[in-house]
Amino acid sequence: MSIDVHNHFYPEAYLKALQTGRYTAGLDVSSGSDPILHYAGDYNILVPGHRDLDARIEDMQKVGMESQILSLTTPGVHIEEPAAGIELARAVNEDFAEICGRHKQFFAFAALPLQSPEKAAEELRYAVGQLGLHGGVLFTNVQGRALDHQAFSPIFSTAEQLGAPLFIHPTSPDDHGALADFRLVPLLGFLFDTTATIARLVFAGVLQRHPRLKLIAAHLGGTLPYVAERMDRGYRVYPEISDMIPQPPSHYLSGLYLDTVNFDPDALRFALQWSDETRLLLGSDYPHQIGDMKKALQVIEEMDLLPGQKISILRENAVQMLDGIGRQ
Repeated sequence: MSIDVHNHFYPEAYLKALQTGRYTAGLDVSSGSDPILHYAGDYNILVPGHRDLDARIEDMQKVGMESQILSLTTPGVHIEEPAAGIELARAVNEDFAEICGRHKQFFAFAALPLQSPEKAAEELRYAVGQLGLHGGVLFTNVQGRALDHQAFSPIFSTAEQLGAPLFIHPTSPDDHGALADFRLVPLLGFLFDTTATIARLVFAGVLQRHPRLKLIAAHLGGTLPYVAERMDRGYRVYPEISDMIPQPPSHYLSGLYLDTVNFDPDALRFALQWSDETRLLLGSDYPHQIGDMKKALQVIEEMDLLPGQKISILRENAVQMLDGIGRQ
């Protein structure tokens, strides 16, 4: 049994909206069989798995992936003007709800208009409470504004009240000039932005104020497992950090979920030692060029783990994370 928590789908309503040319995100359908979605700092080639459910289901069956939690990937609706972002988020979430109703192997995280945090909190409540979705997606910065900004407090409070997970997915760092070449934004910049975002949430006291918050850090937490010890050292010597939170950073980081979108078994093994098997969630990053659904499953199956650990990572941790949503 397997539940892939990190994969992406562009619903039909979203793609049709972009084709009108009224939005910041641009969709080029003239470049061949696969459209290209353009946005600042990066682009996505939309292979069939991004936009065709039948193709996706066929790919899942080929590799033995049983379930997926769908989410909208970059650029997200937050890059749009506020009214447009609110409109697009609702269209995406209603499409996701319709998909989940027709296909029982799918769950979904809601798209949120993060440029309007109060509206994003309302949309999360609607998506979970009325549409039956299973959490929401945050991006690591919202038009350059960090997630620890006080404006985003309503989203964290609502998610905690609902018991709904928030999937923190990277986007282009605000200042990505040095990463502009060689596809360094998705290769490295995404990992850096995830790491910095979670560190800010820790040091600014957001996780202290919301102890029951369920956060998923994408791509095995960026570089967090490898720099957490350094963060603790900084806490011990820098008063501008220790004065902000009563516990060392590792105390708060231990509550994170990490997806397994790093297919190096040594990296996964280290993350497992740093965290534990109850906090790792299967992820594939399918169908992006850099994702791999088959490898995501294969690396866990081939690792020297106890059978119970494998089951936890492949499915049971996600089941436990999703349990109790809306009943808090």
